Amino acid sequence: MSAYREWPTGPEGLVRLYPRNPAPTLRVNFIASLDGAVTVDGLSGGLHGPGDKEIFDSLRMVCDALIVGAGTIKAEKYDALRLTEAARAWRLSHDLPEFPLMVIVSRSLDLDLEQLIFSDAPIRPIVLTHRQARAERVAHVADVIAVGDGEVDLAAGIAALHERGATQLLCEGGPALLGSLIARDLVGELCLTVSPMLVGGGPGRIAAGAPGLVRQMSLRHILSLEDMLFLRYARQGN
Repeated sequence: MSAYREWPTGPEGLVRLYPRNPAPTLRVNFIASLDGAVTVDGLSGGLHGPGDKEIFDSLRMVCDALIVGAGTIKAEKYDALRLTEAARAWRLSHDLPEFPLMVIVSRSLDLDLEQLIFSDAPIRPIVLTHRQARAERVAHVADVIAVGDGEVDLAAGIAALHERGATQLLCEGGPALLGSLIARDLVGELCLTVSPMLVGGGPGRIAAGAPGLVRQMSLRHILSLEDMLFLRYARQGN
């Protein structure tokens, strides 16, 4: 069967293409230019185009928890994780909590606690950090999960989220967090949007850091809309 798919006619079509999986899954969603740039002028927004937001919103709708690195939270000025009324209704109709969990990974806890992701959150976010961090700084605005000594133990953090019932995890970056997840062999799916732009030298790749374990992935489908390309890859055997 061809990996190419017709663009779905409605939200349920996207859910079928990007479903909740039977097994616990860490799904990553990223965008890059044709020449591999992850940002334009320091932000991913310059790469966005038709279809990208629909998939972005659908992935958030079906997940149990959204995981984002603190640097990306700051740079991209993340708002509170408030879904549309239709998305909340979909979740409730599928026996899911009205809102997914918002999980911020931070080693230093150098966070702006007045940022809307904290101050306007519909449910308390979670900060994933390590045991030597000063958790009391954020404990009044977020639940703190401390794993690892001096560094965040991502595998233990994901296990802790599973214990809370959050098994369908979505990560939106940034590159340093993705690099760490790859190095620990934690990525189950990669949803990659390819933007039809040539950006040139300067911006980094979607993953940064030390080399990780090389793992073959399997193509699940290809979508396209007005020159934008949307790829979904999963671990082989999944």
